[in-house]
Amino acid sequence: MRNVTDSAQDTAADEELGRFVERFALLLVDSGIPRMPARVFGSLLIAEEGKRTAGELAELLLVSPAAISGAVRYLVQVGLIVRARDPGERRDHYEVTDDLWYEAYANRDKQLEQWAVLMGEGAKIVGPESKAGARLDQSRQFFDFLRDELPALMGRWREYQREHLGSAGG
Repeated sequence: MRNVTDSAQDTAADEELGRFVERFALLLVDSGIPRMPARVFGSLLIAEEGKRTAGELAELLLVSPAAISGAVRYLVQVGLIVRARDPGERRDHYEVTDDLWYEAYANRDKQLEQWAVLMGEGAKIVGPESKAGARLDQSRQFFDFLRDELPALMGRWREYQREHLGSAGG
């Protein structure tokens, strides 16, 4: 049975977690992610199992189910969370994987390629000798460079995991 002290400690911990989620959300908002998806993402990160139902998220964040629906749709689309259903369950839940940052960046090759191609097309349109053309071509080169370097960087992360975290990941 819980006593009053346990309840006060739980309330203080919940408030501290709530402040963390809001601070984390503000950081994501500053990097261009809309506020509600940022709050949902933070709430999933702090969940012990990394997952919650839409109803749990709405209750936790004190928002409408419609707000959660839009937020999770955005997060699924950008690849930060997945929608899943446990065997025998009737309701979907939304979750972050333990290796979510790796997955978010490792799967960017196609996107980087599209950016590089588009920047190259833009450079040709405005003229490669123009300032705009040089800027667009440098952008193309940057995205090509990232595409070339990303596999080695991700490999170094896996090595770091093996050495420091005792995990091969994935």
